[in-house]
Order: sequence, then C-alpha cells, then structure tokens
Amino acid sequence: MCDYSLHGVASRPAKVGDKLITHEFPSFTSGFTAIGDPDVAICLMPGTELAFEENVTHNHPLSLLPWFRFGEVGANMARFRQINMEQPCVHHDALEFANGKVVLLTRLHPGQRATVLQLPAMHQPTTTEASEYGASVAIG
Repeated sequence: MCDYSLHGVASRPAKVGDKLITHEFPSFTSGFTAIGDPDVAICLMPGTELAFEENVTHNHPLSLLPWFRFGEVGANMARFRQINMEQPCVHHDALEFANGKVVLLTRLHPGQRATVLQLPAMHQPTTTEASEYGASVAIG
C-alpha cells in the first residue's frame, strides 16, 4: 500500500524481484521507487519482505536536535507493516526489521537499495472476520 501522502503520485504494486531505492518525492515524503524510474511509487502490501543491500539508516525522530541527526537500524532484512492505523492523519507505512526495530518509511534516508524477496500470501477473509471489522465480503 502507499501512504496517504503518495496519493498524488503515479504508483504500481511491488513484484517479487523488484530492485527498489528509497526516494524523496516532491510531496516531501519518502517511499520506494524502482531503480531507474523515480516518478512511480512502488506500493508494498503488509507482509512484503525486503532485503536491503546495506545496514539501513534513517532520520531520528528528534533529528532537529544536532546530536540526533540519524540512526542506524543494525539490520538489512525487513517486513513491511502499517502502524498507528487508529490515527488517520499520520504516516502508517513502516518497516519491521529482523532485530525488532520498526521505522516509518518516511524516515528512511534516500538512496538505499532493496530487493523484494517475497509478497504476502493473499488472505481472503471469512464472513465472520469481515463482520468483526465492519467490512463486506464478496465470496466466490
């Protein structure tokens, strides 16, 4: 999925084997693009697994203070997640790394390369699950 701040940007879903790069879009938000195609955001489904070429770096939440400019995750394997879904006007797209750290996608430094290793298994909700969440389900 692509966060709300990328709704005005051309996008496509990720595919296994995609070579991605973190990119800062004109909307002043960060996300993924395919290497060589910076005008199209690559949208990830929750559960998508990525391998970065190097240890991932990001802006620290307190990056306005000079001694908190950036952080290192200490890992290069991640799974895409959405967090803070109960808060409608904040960024939700995040990566959960193998060491347990969770970093918002908008905090990643531009220029970091990753490969899509695996997409999530498609889950078809049952009628019971859908009614719990107030969703309608088309069976068939």
